[in-house]
Amino acid sequence: MNLKKLREAIDSIDAGILDLLNRRAKVILEIGKIKAAHSQSIYAPDRETDVYKKALARNKGPLSDKAVAAIYREIMSGSFQLEKPLTIAYLGPEYTFTHLASLKKFGSSVNYLSLDTIKDVFAEVEKGRADYGVVPIENSIEGAVNHTLDMFMDSDLKICSEVFLEITHNLLSKETDKSKIKKIYSKAEVFGQCRLWLEANLPKVELIEVSSTARAAAIASKERGAACIASELAGKKHKLNLLYGSIEDSSHNVTRFLVIGNTDVKPTKDDKTSIMVSIKDKIGGLHNMLLPFKKYGINLTKIESRPSKTRAWEYYFFVDMEGHYRDGAVSKALGLLRKTTTYVKVLGSYPAAVS
Repeated sequence: MNLKKLREAIDSIDAGILDLLNRRAKVILEIGKIKAAHSQSIYAPDRETDVYKKALARNKGPLSDKAVAAIYREIMSGSFQLEKPLTIAYLGPEYTFTHLASLKKFGSSVNYLSLDTIKDVFAEVEKGRADYGVVPIENSIEGAVNHTLDMFMDSDLKICSEVFLEITHNLLSKETDKSKIKKIYSKAEVFGQCRLWLEANLPKVELIEVSSTARAAAIASKERGAACIASELAGKKHKLNLLYGSIEDSSHNVTRFLVIGNTDVKPTKDDKTSIMVSIKDKIGGLHNMLLPFKKYGINLTKIESRPSKTRAWEYYFFVDMEGHYRDGAVSKALGLLRKTTTYVKVLGSYPAAVS
C-alpha cells in the first residue's frame, strides 16, 4: 500500500474516532444531568480509576500504556468541561511541578487557579471558589512536605485522589555556553536534589534560592550570565536554552501530590486511607497505636509525626494504609484505634494512583 492510500486509511479511522468520541460525549451529558439532579460531584475518582484500568487492560499495543493513559486523561478532561467546568487550585505559579501534576491529573480542559501558598489552596477549596486543590505531600528524596501535613490539622477537606510525578530537573539559560554561567536560581529543595551534579560541573557558580522553579526561570530570562533549574515547560515559556537535561542526582526522584476536596470517594479494589492520630503521652503509646493494624492485617505504607502546636512535646501522627475506611478490616482497626488513642481523624480514602 502506498503513502496516499495509508493516509486515506488514517483519515477514515480518524473520522470513526471522532464519531465515537462525540457519541461518548452525548452519554456524558446524560450522566451530567443525573448527577446534577442528585447533587453528585462531577469528578468521581473511583470511576476515573476504573476507566483507566479498563483501558490499559484492553491495550494490546503498539501504543504504550503511558500514551493510552494520556489520551484518556484528555478525554475525561473534556468530559468535565461538558458536565460542569471544574476549577482546580494548585500551588503555583505556572509550570511548577505542582502545576504539571495538576495537568497530569485533570488534563487541559479544566480551569486552573494558581496560588502562592499551600494555605491558599486549602482556603480556596474550603470557600468553594475552587472545586479541588492539588498540593505536594512528599518527595522520594526530600521526604514529607510538612506544611501540607499541618494544614490537615484544622481543615475539614478530604483527600480525594493522589498523583505521582517523576521529577526531572534541567539547567536552562539565555546563554548557550555553561562557562558564561555565574549564578543559578532555583528552590532550595531543587539544589539539594542536584547537589552532586552541581559540585561536579559548576562548583564555583553562585546558587540563589527563590520561591519556585517557575520564578527562577522568569529571573534567568532577564539576566545575563544567569541560569535556572526548572522544568522544560518553564524554559519554553521564557524562551530559555536547554543546556543540560536530567541533572538530578537520583533517577528515582518522584513527588507525590494529593487532590483535596469535599468528595467522599467510593471504594475500589485498590485504595489507600490516610488518617491523623494523637496518642496518649505514656510509655507504649506508639506501640498501642500500631496494634489494631497488626490485629486486622492492615499494611501501613507511611507514618509521619508532627508537633501538635498546642502543647509542648505532644505529637500527631499521619498514617497511610492500604484499604478503604469502609472495608471491614480497616473499619474494625479504626474502631479499635479510637479506643486506644486520644484522637483519630480520617483524612480520606481514595484510589491508589494508576500511573
